[in-house]
Amino acid sequence: MQRTITRVLLVVFGLVEAVVGIWPLGSPTGFYQDFPGFRAGWVSMDGPFNEHLLRDFGGLNLALAALLIGAAVIGTTAVARLAAVSALLFGVPHFLYHLGHVGHFERIDQVLIVGTTGLGVLLPLVVLLVPARRVSPPATP
Repeated sequence: MQRTITRVLLVVFGLVEAVVGIWPLGSPTGFYQDFPGFRAGWVSMDGPFNEHLLRDFGGLNLALAALLIGAAVIGTTAVARLAAVSALLFGVPHFLYHLGHVGHFERIDQVLIVGTTGLGVLLPLVVLLVPARRVSPPATP
């Protein structure tokens, strides 16, 4: 069981990250121009090729990879489902973006982009649908 302080810190950190995650999904231009909202736009100051956003994207992909691999190592259904939901929260917006922005690519690239980003939605859905392992009660003598 976690200590209360651990739970409080996780919730506070989670709520802050939720705001930072929801904002660019709801208003990408607003986030780009105005983040953090109380000072000059920190993201847009980096310019159109934005190393900051690319490093964030890479870091968040590594964090998701750690969660997914950690869930496999831990081996509980609850952790696997948490990892799958986390992957969906990343994968669905990523897939939807690419689904609507592939027209300028060659046909093969369109198929590859939609297919690979679609797997980022399909695989977590499969994980969520796999039933938990039934634990047999111990045999009584």
